[in-house]
Amino acid sequence: MRGVLSGFAVIVVVIAVGYALGRRGHLGDQGRDVLTRLAFHVATPALLFTVLAQADLSVIFSTRLLVTALSTLAVAGLFVAVAVVRRWGVGRTTIGALCAGYVNSGNLGIPIAVYVLGDASLVAPVLLFQLVGVTPVAVTVLDLATGGGAKRPLWQRLLTPLRNPIAVGSLSGVAVSAAGVSVPGPVLDPLTLLGNMSVPAALLAFGIALRGSAVPLRGGEREPVLLAVGLKTIAMPLIAWLLAAGLFGLRGAPLLDVVVTAALPAAQNLFTYASTYRVGEVLAREAVLLSTVVSVPVLVGVAAVLG
Repeated sequence: MRGVLSGFAVIVVVIAVGYALGRRGHLGDQGRDVLTRLAFHVATPALLFTVLAQADLSVIFSTRLLVTALSTLAVAGLFVAVAVVRRWGVGRTTIGALCAGYVNSGNLGIPIAVYVLGDASLVAPVLLFQLVGVTPVAVTVLDLATGGGAKRPLWQRLLTPLRNPIAVGSLSGVAVSAAGVSVPGPVLDPLTLLGNMSVPAALLAFGIALRGSAVPLRGGEREPVLLAVGLKTIAMPLIAWLLAAGLFGLRGAPLLDVVVTAALPAAQNLFTYASTYRVGEVLAREAVLLSTVVSVPVLVGVAAVLG
């Protein structure tokens, strides 16, 4: 239980600092936008590159990753199906689908993996799947949906992933790892330093955004927020358990690993994406906040039952 509580404590403290900065106005009226742009265009691409450039890509073919991928696609597909019927729009639907299935595998997943599962590397499959598979596709869809991509020539639309810093950082890191290239220290060290700003910048921006915001579930985003939070905190770990135990026959520690990973809340960087593309910002903010709160008892329960 220590890992669950300590991981959440770190997030709460940094978000609270951001909230205090927002209330006092220390960063000015543009503080949140500056932090968001810093995270999106500089820090996060650097983080993704350094993590993936040194990653063991063989974990992509593990059973854990397959369970994670299938459960992510299942909840995202459910959200998209409802969104199509409700006509929520491409950009808003993309953000909601991410909130339903994109877990906080970094700043929360790693400490929980260490303290609950006993091995930080166990979060690597979901981390790689999200960075390599989900993120480039999602930001490309957001770019096309919000940036007038349909008006550009076909060849420019096909090159959209190469114009997005998040996608470039992810794909470049995978290419370096696949090639077996060792990045020299003078190149890797400054990138690591820049990447270390990603999580704090995103959490601080999230905290600033909470200042003056409406109470969750009282605005026009109530329906998509509840759907995303329900899929993320209840449906995704349940689907992961059914797949892992029923389809793949996992038992014991491997079963606990995949269910705990699936029960992690929505990642804070989803709010960064929403803010950058100016779509679904309230949805992302409220879904991340509520899924983080709800996931605490869910994670404690999973660890007690399967641990």
